[in-house]
Amino acid sequence: MSRDLRSDCPIAASLDIFGDRWTLLVLRDMLLGGKSHYGEFAKGESVASNILADRLATLVDLGIIERVPDPEDGRKYTYRPLEPAIALLPAIAEIAAWGVKYTDIAVPPEMQPLADPSARRQMVSRMTKQLSKQIAQYDTNT
Repeated sequence: MSRDLRSDCPIAASLDIFGDRWTLLVLRDMLLGGKSHYGEFAKGESVASNILADRLATLVDLGIIERVPDPEDGRKYTYRPLEPAIALLPAIAEIAAWGVKYTDIAVPPEMQPLADPSARRQMVSRMTKQLSKQIAQYDTNT
């Protein structure tokens, strides 16, 4: 993973990658929502198409996700998480749990398990295993 980073601090380096308004939302949609196509990421959020394209390209360039031809329609592409994306699941779950606890938002039903630490750990563990199996399948299918 190479990119110009502003400091040697791991927090600052991480924020250089994930500290914008959209990148973690793209990863949320991919990891928690199972989204994999460009048009799916744009739905539900007011992200401009040029911004979305840039964030996806950056995540691909950094080896966090990959972009492959869609097996059902060769004119389209599918975005798939790689191990560095899956490693973010616990952090994304904790950020969501913080939002559930400390903001006045209506919590969608699929985010309810994030409010309970035990359920959150189970959800992250289950999803990590599921996504890791998918990565293993990518490797056997190529």
